[in-house]
Amino acid sequence: MNLPWGMFGENLTITGFLDETVHIGDHFQVGSANLMVTQPRLPCYKLGLKFGRDDILKRFLRSGMTGFYFSVLEEGEVTAGDPIRLLHRDDHQVKVAVITRLYRQDKYNLDLIRRVVEVEALPEVWRDYFLQRIEKLTRTVSSNEA
Repeated sequence: MNLPWGMFGENLTITGFLDETVHIGDHFQVGSANLMVTQPRLPCYKLGLKFGRDDILKRFLRSGMTGFYFSVLEEGEVTAGDPIRLLHRDDHQVKVAVITRLYRQDKYNLDLIRRVVEVEALPEVWRDYFLQRIEKLTRTVSSNEA
């Protein structure tokens, strides 16, 4: 199925940067702007309305190719065809796809969740979500040991 650019609401469409290769906290230069990867892009109900399908949100998540959000560290001009250059690879090396998997299916991987909350670039809403998961999993493990 051929879809037009922007069909999923993206503001910047790039090729060669996949959820499995980009890390939360990575810094890139695009044109003269400096950007940082902050989180996976999760679908909302509007995507279902746009496609006219009740199952599109689950299909989107299942695809493992949700895309990601950048925060703007330094404003600049970005035009079609501008090169994208990696400026800094985050030390934690938590891939965007890892966050999506932890949210979608791997909800009980306590070690990985603990590693994820250490990533400074992760937005507070995600950190809070994973801290709650840690608390819940820790309580479950403690009650099972008793």
